[in-house]
Amino acid sequence: MDAMVDATAGSTVGTPVDPTEPAGGRAGPAGPVDGAAGDAALQDRLEEYRTELTGYCYRMLGSAFEAEDAVQDTMVRAWRALDRFEGRSSLRSWLYRIATNVCMDALNAGNRRARPIDLTAATPVAQAQLTARPEVTWLEPVPDGRVLPQPADPAEAALARESVRLAFVAALQHLPARQRAVLILREVLAWRASEVAELLETSVASVNSALQRARATLAARDPQRTDPADPLDEGQRRLLDRYLAAFESYDMAALTALLHEDATLSMPPYDLWLRGHDDIVGWMLGVGSVCRGSRLVPTTANGTPAFAHYHPDPGGGFTPWALMVVETRDGKVSGITSFLDVERWFPLFGLPDRLEG
Repeated sequence: MDAMVDATAGSTVGTPVDPTEPAGGRAGPAGPVDGAAGDAALQDRLEEYRTELTGYCYRMLGSAFEAEDAVQDTMVRAWRALDRFEGRSSLRSWLYRIATNVCMDALNAGNRRARPIDLTAATPVAQAQLTARPEVTWLEPVPDGRVLPQPADPAEAALARESVRLAFVAALQHLPARQRAVLILREVLAWRASEVAELLETSVASVNSALQRARATLAARDPQRTDPADPLDEGQRRLLDRYLAAFESYDMAALTALLHEDATLSMPPYDLWLRGHDDIVGWMLGVGSVCRGSRLVPTTANGTPAFAHYHPDPGGGFTPWALMVVETRDGKVSGITSFLDVERWFPLFGLPDRLEG
């Protein structure tokens, strides 16, 4: 966890006035501005932080759509309160304070996003049944471009991708909201304890205590690392090429050779999940055999490789079936999560709504 730091996101946090109160006019961080040009300039300044704020809110909430809503709420609150922004903190720090309040309010509703693997035990393929749960149950995938700014340092970029992996974000959901915010701000975004204490209006000792408890919880959850997706090394490219070829040809012997013995397969919104290549292959030769003849289109999600999965259409071409997030470790596939709600995921990821021939 200590290595998971994005050093570009540290800042000096002050104590601005409450940004949620109604505002009477507009003023910028450096003083009043007038006219359309000033409004546009302020809007541009706020928009500079949208991607990193969306990443922060996604880690807090576990939902791509809720994160975007939270950031939009943050921007509206900030815009309305700019006349009372006193400049004792940076604009960036002020926005993070508002975003934290918005996320805390959302988390107080009590929903905790999860993966199937977090809710039930693995099911032997012979006993497998598909039981759907409501959308609000599930941890959601997110396109890298929506949540990951592009730092110049490749090491910083790799650490940022690590912090949006499905397993890591799922582990964050087990933390109380305040501990979650502390851990993300301290260990992902590299804020100082004094900065976090000022943002949360608490003491440095309280921040350090919350961080220690959060670390212990995450260590118990043990979110395994996976190989990064960007850039892929030659071994990863070969592995994914072989996976695509094995899946499209429905060659189960070839697919088995690519899976770790303890690899997992899950399919939200169903709570079923399988562990081990024997059960995975057994599923794919049984209920999952509807996937024969499918096409896969490479993409990325949550900092890891992914595929847009298309089923053959009896009328010709191929239609969306799932967004398949593939986690790899030590040269083999360790996890496959197929998100089946394609009406949500394919537009979010900018994927075509069909493939021809």
